Amino acid sequence: MVRLNKFIAQSGYCSRRKADQLILEGKVKVNGQTVKDLGIKIDPEKDTVEVDGQTIKPKENKIYLLIYKPVGYLSALGKDKFGRKTLTDLLQELKIPYKLFPVGRLDYNSEGLLILTNDGDFANKVAHPRNEIKKVYKVQVVGNVTDETLDKMRKGTQLEDGFFKPDDIKILKRNSDSTWLMVEIHSGKKRIIRRFMDSFGHRVKRLIRVKIDGIELGNLKPFQYRYLTSKEVRRILNEERDSAK
Repeated sequence: MVRLNKFIAQSGYCSRRKADQLILEGKVKVNGQTVKDLGIKIDPEKDTVEVDGQTIKPKENKIYLLIYKPVGYLSALGKDKFGRKTLTDLLQELKIPYKLFPVGRLDYNSEGLLILTNDGDFANKVAHPRNEIKKVYKVQVVGNVTDETLDKMRKGTQLEDGFFKPDDIKILKRNSDSTWLMVEIHSGKKRIIRRFMDSFGHRVKRLIRVKIDGIELGNLKPFQYRYLTSKEVRRILNEERDSAK
C-alpha cells in the first residue's frame, strides 16, 4: 500500500504538494470514485487512479534535467493566458521529448539553474521549506551597495510577509552604476530577493540562480541543458549525507 499523493508523484504527473492540492480540489478518482482524503492509501497493483480523467501509472525511468532558463519564460507548464512563453514552449523549442515538471520556480524575469523532472519525491525534497535546501544567486542591482548597507543586509529586514535574512551575502564586483552580489538563501517565498533588495533601495537588474545545494549551473548558457549525475541526485535525496554521518 502507498499513499495516494506519493503514487501520483511517482507517476511523474506532479510533485506531492501539487498532488495534495489536486486531491483537495476533487480532481482525483480512485476506482472511479472521487477522493479528498489526503491520507488515503492505495494498492498500485489493484487500484486505478485518475487525475483530471487521465489514468496514471508510476514511471519506470526517472529523468532529472538541469536547464539554463533564459529570461522571458514562465516556470510553469501549459499556455499562459497573457501569451507569455512557458516551460512547455521551452521544452518544445529544445526538442526535449519527456513529460517533465519544474522543481520550484524561477521568476519570468530571472534566469539560470532550473531543474525539471518526472520524480515527485525528488521535487518535494528540493521544494519543501522544511528541507531548507540552499540556493545561490548572482544578483546585479542598481547603484553602489556600500559596506554599511551590506552589513544591514546581513542582519536582515522586515518585509510585508515577515522577517527575512539571507544565509550569506557578499559583494562580487562594483561597477560604475551597479553592484554584483552573491546571495545564498533557503527561503522559497515569491520574489524574495527582489523584494529584499528593493527594501534597501537597490532595484534588481539581473538575477541568475547558479546553484541548488550541490548542483551547479557551471558553464551552461541560456537555452543549454544537461542531465543530473547520479551523485547529484543522491545528494538531494540525502543518501550521501546519510552515509556520511
